[in-house]
Amino acid sequence: MQTGAEPADLADVRATNLAVVLRHVRAHAPCSRADIAASTGLNKATVSSLVADLIDRRLLRETGLTENRIGRPATMLVLDGGPYAAIGIEVAADQLTVVAVDLGGTELLTWRRAFTGHGGTGTRAVSAIAALANRATGRLAAQGRAVLGLTVGVPGLVDGAGTVRTSPGLGWRDLPLGADLRRALREPSFEVVIDNDANLAALAEHRQGPYAGTANLVHLTAGAGIGAGVIADGRLLRGGRGFAGEIGHLCLDPRGPACPCGRRGCLEALAGVPALIRRVLPDATQDGPVTDFAPEVERVRARARQGDRMVLEALTETGRHLGHGLAALANLVNPEVVLLGGYFVTLAPWLLPAAEGELAARTVAPEAGGARLAASALGPGAAAVGGAARALAMVDAGRLPSAPLAG
Repeated sequence: MQTGAEPADLADVRATNLAVVLRHVRAHAPCSRADIAASTGLNKATVSSLVADLIDRRLLRETGLTENRIGRPATMLVLDGGPYAAIGIEVAADQLTVVAVDLGGTELLTWRRAFTGHGGTGTRAVSAIAALANRATGRLAAQGRAVLGLTVGVPGLVDGAGTVRTSPGLGWRDLPLGADLRRALREPSFEVVIDNDANLAALAEHRQGPYAGTANLVHLTAGAGIGAGVIADGRLLRGGRGFAGEIGHLCLDPRGPACPCGRRGCLEALAGVPALIRRVLPDATQDGPVTDFAPEVERVRARARQGDRMVLEALTETGRHLGHGLAALANLVNPEVVLLGGYFVTLAPWLLPAAEGELAARTVAPEAGGARLAASALGPGAAAVGGAARALAMVDAGRLPSAPLAG
C-alpha cells in the first residue's frame, strides 16, 4: 500500500513555477533572468524556459539591456499583459461601478451608472449588471484585450455558488446572481465570480494603496448597509461558508431602532448612512426612501463644514457607534488598521475622532491593540477595484491564460 504524499504532477509544478516567476517580476521589475534565479532558487535553465513561456503568453516582455552591473549586460524583463484585462463591478443600492485594469494593475476604465437596487427585481438587476459588463468587455475587445475574469461585489451574504443568500440593503434573498449573470452574458469564456463587496474592498486595500501588504487590516464599507472585509495574517477571513464580516448586524442595543435585517439595534441601524440621513435630513425621505445617497451625503458634509450643531452632534454619535462596533472586531481579530470606506470616506473628518475614542475605551488591549483608524484612499469604488484585482491574483497564483492571444 502506498503511503505518504504522492508526487506532484509535473504540469502543476511548472504552473507553480511560472507563477513564482511572474510574481517576482511584478514585485521587482525591471529584473533579469539571473536576478530571478538568484532570488527564487530556481536554476538558470529552468528560469530561461519559464520566461520564454511567459513571453510567448504575452505576460512578460524584454525591455532592453542594463549595463549598471558587473559582467555582461543583462536583458531586463517587465510585465507585458497587453492583450489582457480584468474587470470588477461593485453593486451598491444607488449605483453600479465598473473598473478594468491591465496585468500590471493600471486602470483602463472606470465607469459609474445610476442603479436602484432596493425595490427592483433580481431580473432587472441582472440585466443592468450584464449591460455594464458587456459594455466594458466591448471596449476592451476594441483595444485587442481578452478578459481574464469578471468579479462582482454585492453587499450581503454570498455563498460559494454565487447565490446572494440575503442582502437587506438591496432587498434580495436567494438570488442566483452568478448563474443568472453567466446566462445573461451567454456563458462567456472568462470566469464570472460573485463575492461580498467588503471582502473585495479588503483585497483591494491589501494589494494596492497606502496600506498594501498590511497583514491585518479591515475595510469597513458604507452604503445602504455596513460590512467588514477582514484580512488576517495576510489572508482574507471568509469563515466556514463565506459569510464572515457582517459587522453591520452586530447588535449594539437590543431596544434600538429597527434594522432592515428584521432585528433591532444593529450597528447598521444606528450608524448606517440611511440612518444618519434620516436623522439630519428629514426632508430627504419625504417622498420615500433615499435611493441616491451621494447628494444627501454631500449635504451632510456641507452642513458639517458650516458648523451646524445638530449635524455635528449626529456625526459624533455615529462615530461613537462605529467605534463601539469596531471594538468588538478589534477584540476578536486585532487589526493593525481599520479603513473607513464608501460614504464614510466623505464624512471621515467628523466620524474618526469619536470612533477612535470609543474604540480605545472598549478594546481590552492597551491602545486599541495597536489598531489605527483612517479613511480609505481607494474611494467609493473599492470593491470594483478589488474585483479586478481578484482576477490578477488568480493569475499570480498560477491560473495563467492557456495560449497566447493575438494583439
